[in-house]
Amino acid sequence: MVRGWIGALIVALAAPASADDLGAGIGNDYWDVVDTASLHDLMELDGIARFEDNAPLWEYHDDQLQRGVDRALIELGLDDEARKKQLSVALIDMSKAGPPRVASVNGDVMMYAASLPKIAVLLAAFEKIAQGKMTLDADTEYSLTRMIKASSNHYATEMMHQVGKEYIAQVLLSPRYRLYDPEHNGGLWVGKDYAKAGMWRRDPLHNLSHGATAMQVARFYYLLATDNLVTPEYCRKMREILQGSELNHKFVRALHEIDPTAAVSRKSGSWSTFHSDSVLVERDGHRYIAVALSNNANGSEWLGGIITELDALVVQNRTIKTEQSLGANQVVR
Repeated sequence: MVRGWIGALIVALAAPASADDLGAGIGNDYWDVVDTASLHDLMELDGIARFEDNAPLWEYHDDQLQRGVDRALIELGLDDEARKKQLSVALIDMSKAGPPRVASVNGDVMMYAASLPKIAVLLAAFEKIAQGKMTLDADTEYSLTRMIKASSNHYATEMMHQVGKEYIAQVLLSPRYRLYDPEHNGGLWVGKDYAKAGMWRRDPLHNLSHGATAMQVARFYYLLATDNLVTPEYCRKMREILQGSELNHKFVRALHEIDPTAAVSRKSGSWSTFHSDSVLVERDGHRYIAVALSNNANGSEWLGGIITELDALVVQNRTIKTEQSLGANQVVR
């Protein structure tokens, strides 16, 4: 019998398809397992000898960086929003050799993330390409590029159909990646077309069609930056696709003002009151990952200030001596 976190990899059977992207509680007594023979075998092996986690970011928590992130949100006037879990943030400083420095606020809080989880479609597509089940021809590369750089819902839905929603879920749940992990309150999830219809399945923990946690998004970028997604060659290709966003807002607008020469890999999302952004930044000899998810009508306006403060913590290496804390980093485990 499969036990532990593996036994928790269960997916609620979808409620009748509707245009509603948000869940209001699972409320469904029927459960099913997203499974294939190969995934089942990997799960069984993981239960015997756990697969190595190439992005154990929770183990690299840095107290000084945490104080800086806490203080930044306080100075931005966003501490109440963080305490209400309307905002989650993760910052990963990879500037020096060795383990990264990690800080987060509500890092394991899962939110509706709109277009940001299209990075999961990108990953699953390259997994299929690496297996020889898809070809990275001009049409496929164009579709993936438009899905990311322009955040095209049309091409995202087209790629989801080509890759397969169940396959995307299998990649996210796989022991190699664990980008959706019940032990960390979920993570990346894509269970519906980026269209009015096309519901497959909502995530089993929060009933979201397109969801994310800040820490699991950060893990995606960390694995990407360290060449641990698919193959090093395809990591380079995915970074290329993620660079040069055509949407000049949120994190990217602020970063362009700070340093127009910065290399930025990026995916954002917005729908209704849900606004998010995520970046892998390289500039002035520094390399870092920043993620913010929000559920507030003003969330999009927050993001420029947030990335400005996070960038300064890394590049200027600000030292925060105060013990004042949001008390929100209990989710950093």
